[in-house]
Amino acid sequence: MSKTPTPHISCNKGDFAKTILMPGDPLRAKFIAETFLEDVKLVNNVRGIHGYTGIYKDTPVSVMASGMGMPSMGIYSYELFNFYDVENIIRIGTAGAIDKDLHVKDIVIGMATCTNSSYGTQYNLPGTYAPVASYELLEKAVHKAREMKLNVKVGNIFSSDTFYDDALSLADWQKMNVLAVEMEAAALYMNAARAGKNALCIVTISDCPFTGEAATAEERQTSFTQMMELALGIV
Repeated sequence: MSKTPTPHISCNKGDFAKTILMPGDPLRAKFIAETFLEDVKLVNNVRGIHGYTGIYKDTPVSVMASGMGMPSMGIYSYELFNFYDVENIIRIGTAGAIDKDLHVKDIVIGMATCTNSSYGTQYNLPGTYAPVASYELLEKAVHKAREMKLNVKVGNIFSSDTFYDDALSLADWQKMNVLAVEMEAAALYMNAARAGKNALCIVTISDCPFTGEAATAEERQTSFTQMMELALGIV
């Protein structure tokens, strides 16, 4: 099998499953692989970005970190979609609550995403593109969440290019019924659309900027298991 020459992923073309779960944190990818998958193989570790392939309930599935932010997600998802024949990428990450009814450990499924990023300008479209999830994955996730009796919220999220931003007002996004803020989904959704592939973002609330409620770094890495099980359940 020929080597796929990408600058950021070093493995053979068939080493990834058709569906990949992508947390931001490499250690969360390691936790998911070791906790939920059987016959796990480390297939990528360039720049410490762990990528694994294993079996979940008789189905091949991969998990690999995306890193933080849209440039990082943009690179990895582009290479996976366009060079490694990956069909589905499910982002499983953390987010800050914007909706006042959300609390730490609540789950949000991103039906669509707003963004302050200029990522979409590369497509030279005569207007503003609206990044949305793949309906097939979205429908499966909502159905599986009901089956698991999870209290999830489905709606619009906000992908921000900046974590520390003096001008960013989450209250303004709250007025538009945006549920949560994260940093990767818009790039993922745009790459999937351009490649004709499928993408979905499922996030667990890790902090509530309006109240100060927050999870620890260890909790973010290992305790958001309902989100992980939901994503694996739709594979």
